[in-house]
Amino acid sequence: MTKRFSYYESEMEGLSIAEIESRLAPSLQKQIGYCYANSTFYKRKFQEAGADPKDIQTFDDLRKLPVFMTKEDERACQEESRLEQGHPFGTHVCAPVEDLYLTGTTSGTTGVPTFTYTFTKNDLDFLAPRLAHRLALCGVGKGDRGLFFFTLGIYATTMTLWGLRLLGALPIDIDARAGTETFLKFANLTKPTFLACTPSLALYLIDKCPKFLGYPVSELKLKGLLTTGEPGIQDPNIKQKLEEAYQCPSFDYWSPAGHAPGVSCGAPLYQGLHAVAPEVCTSYFDLIDPVTQEPVPLEHGAVGQMVHTSLHRQACPLVKYAYGDVVQISLDECPWCGFKGIRAKLVGRADDMLIVKGVNVYPAAVKAEVMKFQPRVTGQMRIVLDAPPPRVEPPLKLKVEYNGQLAGAEQNGLAERIAQAVHDSLRLRPEVSLTPAGTLPRSTSKTPVFEKAYE
Repeated sequence: MTKRFSYYESEMEGLSIAEIESRLAPSLQKQIGYCYANSTFYKRKFQEAGADPKDIQTFDDLRKLPVFMTKEDERACQEESRLEQGHPFGTHVCAPVEDLYLTGTTSGTTGVPTFTYTFTKNDLDFLAPRLAHRLALCGVGKGDRGLFFFTLGIYATTMTLWGLRLLGALPIDIDARAGTETFLKFANLTKPTFLACTPSLALYLIDKCPKFLGYPVSELKLKGLLTTGEPGIQDPNIKQKLEEAYQCPSFDYWSPAGHAPGVSCGAPLYQGLHAVAPEVCTSYFDLIDPVTQEPVPLEHGAVGQMVHTSLHRQACPLVKYAYGDVVQISLDECPWCGFKGIRAKLVGRADDMLIVKGVNVYPAAVKAEVMKFQPRVTGQMRIVLDAPPPRVEPPLKLKVEYNGQLAGAEQNGLAERIAQAVHDSLRLRPEVSLTPAGTLPRSTSKTPVFEKAYE
């Protein structure tokens, strides 16, 4: 067993889920009252739901409320505040605009970017130590250099840099739009001890490092690889490939919408994101069915879309925000590190979910089956859509890159084996077409999962 992962607030150690909910209930009550008093958006949402903020005393009370916000609602909020109040932060902003300290947007890959990552100084003072704790559990400490390779003009990941600095580590943040060659030259110059990027980019660098630096990524001599932004090391094939190539442990971390801080331990077999700071929000405790939006009971193995409600936020607090992440919850003790709190594995994005012959299909689950065929395949794939999702007229079409030289009969055989593996796992048989290595475009941010043939 490795070092035991722990809560940021040590007082929570040993508490049951019910006891943690009870401990956090006063924060919930205070936050709900604050949002109702300071936001026209939330006041309207409570009135539409026929609910009184004073009735929300417990997490169970909260779970009974309908979803108040989605990304489309947030975009509408932003447009309304832009036109009527002269700022883009939304009508759900609760703090005075002049008190905002840091702002940034989501990636905008599914539409107009949203200013979800907007904080006051007090917000960051509360959040940063918890982000630092999450990184410390991965081994980051004083004197380390963390090379961050994201599209930093978006800022969604830069809040993590506040936590990094608290640890006495030095962030080296490079905008991914500078390109892979520039990034690798900076890596060679600065000798980082940790690299943070998307898992697909980490895989991409394995091939590009020898080309631009003349040596393999193992020669970067990293102490750890920190991945976020998309499903990655929860797939054992991806985790193995990254750790063998970089010769260091890999960790998954996230804080979607600046909420739900989570981090994976160093277990050989991925054990999920450990919810090490539940005092930030209710996200791990509040799940809904991504289709019906009905509450999903919080029990071991439960699958549902996380719904974010802030417990400590001034600037743009979230209440019942269905952000899109669908997770599977574990409530047992982590068999590797002994963490006793909630753990979550990302199943996929609600807005990526497809419906094929009545079956809900997430691209991450399809890719997990494709990855089992490495090294015969590169791991790059696309789901080809002939019409707008989520409903797909069968068969589901997959385009998969293969490695090396394959004759026609060999291609047919590999395609059939991939189709059978997907069928055995997901109970649907895709139509698989193979394409040579390097023909599917890579991205320095999130690699797309769909090829939209209808556009």
